[in-house]
Amino acid sequence: MPPRTVLRDVVSTLAAATVALVSRASLADHYRVPTGSMEPTVLVGDQICVNKAAYGLRVPASHTYLAKTAEPARGDVVVLTSPVDGEVLLKRVVAVPGDVVAVRGGRVTIDGEPVPVREESGAVVEELGTAHELGVDYGGGPDFGPARVPALSYLVLGDNRGNSNDGRFFGWVTRDAILGKALAVCVHDHGLGWRGL
Repeated sequence: MPPRTVLRDVVSTLAAATVALVSRASLADHYRVPTGSMEPTVLVGDQICVNKAAYGLRVPASHTYLAKTAEPARGDVVVLTSPVDGEVLLKRVVAVPGDVVAVRGGRVTIDGEPVPVREESGAVVEELGTAHELGVDYGGGPDFGPARVPALSYLVLGDNRGNSNDGRFFGWVTRDAILGKALAVCVHDHGLGWRGL
């Protein structure tokens, strides 16, 4: 094979690999759930598809934004870096900058108003941006607040309120620590699918 053809093939392969790596670092990724903190919404071992560009475009492999396009909203399920140990976590945004938030028995209050919760077919369903089921087998977990969420910060909780290492333990999560928005469970029990979050 002529050297020019080999060089062209090597350059093409390197370019494709670079595009794939940049896309994964900045645009989209997947995340395997290691714990039950988001049960019953997301189960241990589920693969989550993540939109890393949901809140803006980042410099690949960094926390630096080139452009911010949206802000995380109450109810969003997000992938974030833990402020304690840098571990990647999956949690739900329950309070945004300026909110006065409290958690009592696993139930959230925003600016003095309880977030609506209802019983539905034996399940506890919370209405926070979207309707989602709460895990209450372990109770509600520790209480928190009331406290005002600082600028550029968020309070995140697991849906499994009594069994989640979340913002009640490690405090506020900064805007830059949020890596992307979880879109759906794309692999469950080793089978492909798409169940929106």
